[in-house]
Amino acid sequence: MRSRRGFTLIELLVVVAIIAVLIALLLPAVQSAREAARRAQCVNNLKQLGLATHNYLSVNNCLPLQDMYPAQTSSCSGWSSGWQLEILPQLEQQPLYNAWNFYFTVYDNVCGTAVNTTVAYTQLSALLCPSENYRLGTNPPWGTLNYVSNYGGPGTFQLYTGTIVPNNWYNYPTLGPFGVEAIRDGTSNSAMFSERLHGVTSGGALPLSSPDYKRAMYQSTVQLPVPLYTTAQSSSFNVAGTQDQALQFLAACKQLPPTTVSPNSNLAGWIWTQAYPWNIITNAYTHFGPPNSIPCNNSGGPGTDSVWGGPTSSVPPTSNHPGGVNLCMADGSVRFVKDTVSLQTWWAIGTRAGNEVVSSDSY
Repeated sequence: MRSRRGFTLIELLVVVAIIAVLIALLLPAVQSAREAARRAQCVNNLKQLGLATHNYLSVNNCLPLQDMYPAQTSSCSGWSSGWQLEILPQLEQQPLYNAWNFYFTVYDNVCGTAVNTTVAYTQLSALLCPSENYRLGTNPPWGTLNYVSNYGGPGTFQLYTGTIVPNNWYNYPTLGPFGVEAIRDGTSNSAMFSERLHGVTSGGALPLSSPDYKRAMYQSTVQLPVPLYTTAQSSSFNVAGTQDQALQFLAACKQLPPTTVSPNSNLAGWIWTQAYPWNIITNAYTHFGPPNSIPCNNSGGPGTDSVWGGPTSSVPPTSNHPGGVNLCMADGSVRFVKDTVSLQTWWAIGTRAGNEVVSSDSY
């Protein structure tokens, strides 16, 4: 009788090794394909925000505001609503918009009782990037936010120069509201929305060495001057900083040691309905540091602190997309901007009327 010969142990091990190598080669390609799909969905979300904003413009003859302060000042700490709520009807969310009580925000006037929870607990998929890690959470059960509006900047010498800026409550000449006619640099060369990774649930100290450092704010060792004013109704406005000072600030942020700790880490995208003119990290970003750079706070003057990111701070857009962030321009188109974009280009596309000349192939 003829004997039946099986595989030897060495042959089996060789086959297993070959399969392992093939899997190791294939896995990055699969992950890359998945990320490409997620990024495509993120691009679509930003396009929908751009379209909703243009529909809002058609109805109201102005762009939505970053916040409605000083409206709702009877509410907790003066918090107000922002562009996220303003464009809900244009995002086919009219019932949710109707459910919001604009007398309050998310707490009553003594910060004691949560209100507007029907809306604030609702998580809108249109405001979430598919590449985000939602296991981290932000402030459950409140809904969070991954898309943020262009505040302008660098604020030390280009304050409120973006396309979605606060209400004119200090009589600054660059505050809103305004229409598309104010975007004199061209809608295709002026940013309107980008992305930000939301904060972490714990909200505690987060070292710069953490892989989640982009979700927090860190304190710069350099203090920038801020635009000066005298009273809340003053028309006096003096730009105090220079480009060289801004560059020194960014250099200091970049050189912070890995042991540097953020005092707080859960405020990015804190509650999706919320906005305040000096708390940039909640629903806006500044064109100061490039995409995915270290979020760095300026402690030098009014509206600045160590956790919320003031108007003169570097509060960049951040994402999990390799190498950059998606950027919705004021014409509704979406571009992918690399982390390596030149600062002069990054600053230029952050202003609506800076008279900069920017080539479309420079970002």
